Amino acid sequence: MKLSLGPVLYYWTREALLEFYARVADSGVDIVYLGEVVCSRRHLLRLDDWLGLARDLRASGKEVVLSSQALIESESELKTLRRIAANGDFPVEANEMGAVRLLAGRVPFVAGPHLNIYNTETLAWFAELGATRFVLPLELSRDTLRELQSRRPSGMQAEVFAYGRMPLAFSARCFTARHHNLPKDDCQFRCLDDADGLALQTRDKAAFLTLNGIQTQSAQVYDLSDAIEELRGLGIDALRLSPQSSNMLPIIESFRERCAGRPGASLEGLRVAPPCNGYWYGVPGMDYRTPA
Repeated sequence: MKLSLGPVLYYWTREALLEFYARVADSGVDIVYLGEVVCSRRHLLRLDDWLGLARDLRASGKEVVLSSQALIESESELKTLRRIAANGDFPVEANEMGAVRLLAGRVPFVAGPHLNIYNTETLAWFAELGATRFVLPLELSRDTLRELQSRRPSGMQAEVFAYGRMPLAFSARCFTARHHNLPKDDCQFRCLDDADGLALQTRDKAAFLTLNGIQTQSAQVYDLSDAIEELRGLGIDALRLSPQSSNMLPIIESFRERCAGRPGASLEGLRVAPPCNGYWYGVPGMDYRTPA
């Protein structure tokens, strides 16, 4: 199995992003997804900057994919999407159907985790449109994946989100701005204050969700590191790790070792929050189960 590094879902400074990807170039990941998926107001790196990073990472031996925004709300965002789809150099991960429409029948693409591929008929349809890899929607279980794999179209690869806070939903409203009593269009870029999102608690002080601008994430970190042998048995082509602001390189190394059949280092103390893996087992997503 290959290791992929998903797009950075948070708003980091330009310097932090460039430093992070300089380290990624020497890491054990095989595939790197680049681009702004959450909010177009996060523009410390423009598309030309992402393309420059893509070329640098490709030169270091990585397979690079440009990720499209998951919620398109304006003409300027559509313009950027058109440029990504027509870049002519790198494959694209489509995260909503507008991107699929621009890519279908023109260039091969990756069907991202925000597309609703829940059954084999839908998977076959995306293959006909030109998808060469699909990322399993996070809420689906290993049983659903097994069914999808049993009738996976020829030439289609399967990728599974295996580590990181789960991106659960997107909204036209910015929850981070609302938290700070600011309008969305004058958010003062407060997402920069929370390198791994803004954690929420219930009134009983229990971890609840994480705010990330217009995106809602899980409070816990989804972690399938203990299910790698099962994933291998299901014929998965790539495991996706979602970036966090600290400890990402040792996390990558631990997964790399486990994918090679060796006991990787424990992730205890490396995660930004406690683990969960319930969706994989078909139970509530916030649960954590130890493999039998």
